[in-house]
Amino acid sequence: MKTLYVTDLDGTLLDSTPKTSEYTNSTINSLINAGAVITYATARSLVTTKLVTNGLTFEYPLVVHNGTFIVDKDGNILSKNIFDKNDAVEILNTILSVELSPVVFSLIDGKQKFSYLKDSLNKETKAFIDARKTDPRNRPANSSDELFDGELYYFTLIGDENKTSTLYEMYKERFQCYYQKDMYSGDYWLEITPKSATKANAVKQLARLLNCDRIVAFGDGINDIEMFSIADECYAVENAVDKLKELSTDVIRSNTEDGVAHWLIENIKE
Repeated sequence: MKTLYVTDLDGTLLDSTPKTSEYTNSTINSLINAGAVITYATARSLVTTKLVTNGLTFEYPLVVHNGTFIVDKDGNILSKNIFDKNDAVEILNTILSVELSPVVFSLIDGKQKFSYLKDSLNKETKAFIDARKTDPRNRPANSSDELFDGELYYFTLIGDENKTSTLYEMYKERFQCYYQKDMYSGDYWLEITPKSATKANAVKQLARLLNCDRIVAFGDGINDIEMFSIADECYAVENAVDKLKELSTDVIRSNTEDGVAHWLIENIKE
């Protein structure tokens, strides 16, 4: 039987830096070279992923933006899950009405961009943007009208706990909403994506695409729960949230102890 091994990145494959360690890089690269089908499913984009996994040489398609896209290793979109236009307009109008500083991800002329009102950023969102100044997707907007351009697929909101939690409660049943305190900055993040855009859906699509019979998943956070639910085996790292540990086949070493790499080298048969 052919197995797809799929891992989350932040808090799972990445250490606290965050990046992949030399041990993880050498271990996973050697397994991929030997024929193992290993990839990742992350909330990150391919652009920011490459910055933290630059020691890894993935050969197989990747799941990014929490399942919004399946992309090949060069960034070409193989599958996409985007918002219905009416839903996107409703969400964005609501965000703007409560005076949050949204980062709006969209496909414009077939290219991924993130747009924001450059003169209306809160300090948390400004830090997010400043860390991505050279990102080719960076698209500052002069007016709110420009935020509606293209095919919208992802909203990121960082900052005010009351406002973000209110929006989470408003939309959590209709869309995929991920609300949590960031492990690095301590800021409150709300991410809103289409209902169909989940790691679980994308990983199932990827397994079919690669003709894999089994799925083995690794994760640490609440956005890995659905992926665990469709996996044949699922492993939570030691630092994972309790709810994910309860669903896991077993708990493995933490992300700072190269837990995923150790499990893979110890359990993948020749």
